[in-house]
Amino acid sequence: MSGIVRIDDEVITTDDFIRTLKLSGQFEGLVEQMVRDRLTARAAKQAGLQLAPEQIQERADEFRRALGLHRAADTNHYLDALGVSLDEFEDWITDSLYQEKMLDQVCSEAAVSQYFTLNSPRFDSVEVSHIVLDAEGAAREMMSVLQEEPEAFAEMAREHSIDTDTRGQGGRIGKVLRGSLKGDIEARVFNAREGELLGPFPSPDGVCYEIFCVNARHPAALDPDTAAEVRRLLREQWLMARAQEHVIEACPVR
Repeated sequence: MSGIVRIDDEVITTDDFIRTLKLSGQFEGLVEQMVRDRLTARAAKQAGLQLAPEQIQERADEFRRALGLHRAADTNHYLDALGVSLDEFEDWITDSLYQEKMLDQVCSEAAVSQYFTLNSPRFDSVEVSHIVLDAEGAAREMMSVLQEEPEAFAEMAREHSIDTDTRGQGGRIGKVLRGSLKGDIEARVFNAREGELLGPFPSPDGVCYEIFCVNARHPAALDPDTAAEVRRLLREQWLMARAQEHVIEACPVR
């Protein structure tokens, strides 16, 4: 059991650190990211991807510059303070480059274009706004008002919506893709006409009610936002496939 930091006579140990990560809910996410990174680096090496020594040196130099480690001695002192050897640092830099190179290949422009072509309907999007109210009666009354004065939607959202994230923008959520909304609501929203009002819909726990307005409909297009989502999906599918090739199990951590 090794110490991380000392406060007077009290030592915070690695066990304390791991316990805090677990209790704060950060442990599993960090472990998952480490597994994903390791699987990606291993796949890159197995695929025969190559790194030039100057690439590794350039990335290490970028790391040092970002931390103001301008001299070799500064870097050595920094690593010593972390308890990390120079070889471990170089391995970490190398693996990060392998990960990037592998994922660049997985998410190449050709791969993104092909995935979009095969799955284009799922990238239809709509622009929506909503008003969230805390009582069904108030929501139904609001719906009646809006059906008479649909142009008042933004003003009503600013005055009455309890959603603090969107209230200031007149209830505007913005562009959403399929899969972003709850199933029953999503079907209605994606089949609605521009300008159509929908709701009120109760939240799963019944504590609030939501009214939607469909501001615009956008057929699928490979714009930057959609390309970013395609890359995310390609990464997730590829990583899932890699995970199935290995035995991955949690080790007891005390």
